[in-house]
Amino acid sequence: MSRVKRGVTKNKSRRNLLLQVKGYRFGRSTKERVANEAISHAGAYAFKHRRAKKREFRNLWTLRINAASRTSGISYSKFIGALKKKSIALDRKSLSALAKDYPEAFSRLTEQLKN
Repeated sequence: MSRVKRGVTKNKSRRNLLLQVKGYRFGRSTKERVANEAISHAGAYAFKHRRAKKREFRNLWTLRINAASRTSGISYSKFIGALKKKSIALDRKSLSALAKDYPEAFSRLTEQLKN
């Protein structure tokens, strides 16, 4: 069997690894072992924070809806309960956008729910 030298493939994998950590500081951007560790941590954080981002945005929408509904004299929980009772199928994201960008339309909606 013929001899296989691994230099080309090894250098290619090293180059690809170091391209992924471009911009990192200190040994993380130049040393292969440290760079590999940095990539695995970065991937784990990226996965975790993609999930956390969804939670944080839902919290933000809730805060906006609560603040806007309180100005009309109704609490968040009563507001959401009234929406469900009247079968108004608006999600929190669109309600938040309505409260932020069109406050007069949101206040009309809350007045309808109060009656």
